[in-house]
Amino acid sequence: MTVLTSRQNPPLPEGWKQLYSTVLSDALDAIGIWNQAMSARIRPLDDALRLCGRARTAQYMEVPFVEEGTNPYELEIAIVDDLKPGDVAVFSCGGSSRIAPWGSLLSTATQVRGAAGCITDGFVRDILGIREMKLPVFHAGIAPLDSKGRGQIQAVDVPVIVDGVRVEPGDFVFGDADGVVVVPRAVEAEVLKLAFDKINGESHTMTELRQGAFLRDVYAKYGVL
Repeated sequence: MTVLTSRQNPPLPEGWKQLYSTVLSDALDAIGIWNQAMSARIRPLDDALRLCGRARTAQYMEVPFVEEGTNPYELEIAIVDDLKPGDVAVFSCGGSSRIAPWGSLLSTATQVRGAAGCITDGFVRDILGIREMKLPVFHAGIAPLDSKGRGQIQAVDVPVIVDGVRVEPGDFVFGDADGVVVVPRAVEAEVLKLAFDKINGESHTMTELRQGAFLRDVYAKYGVL
């Protein structure tokens, strides 16, 4: 089994609180990267919360039983205990309908460490308690299923596929009520520049629309829609 080595991700970009998922998706589209937004089935437990951070990844695999003498939670515990401020636990379950890897205990440990939250294409449980914590969690469904005897982490801090989107350790991940977007490290600087430029343009566009300007005129002026 893979053994986790403590990892320190880079800091979040300046001005990240201005961002939102749609502008990041548009910026990725603008440079020809079209597959970094997760599908509509990945939803937040609380639409009012935003999730922004750096990916700490884990790959689950379905299992039919727990091998005697083993701790099925070993790597799950290890990665959560190693989360740093700004980290996002990104748990790939391959779309399994048998695994609910995230619940209130992992959420509590994550929040205490200052980490940003969780994204998984598996299920979550203990959702009332998680909502009370105000911890951003994005999921593919809600179910009472324990991962024990159904799924187990096979690798940590490796590239994973979550809902069809490739996520590498340290990637910039952002989620809000509109969905989840993953910005690869190789294009992060370019994407963020385009995103902040569009935010500026949208601000001017909104101001003029509220003053009664026609959409065609402000679009011609700022090129933002």
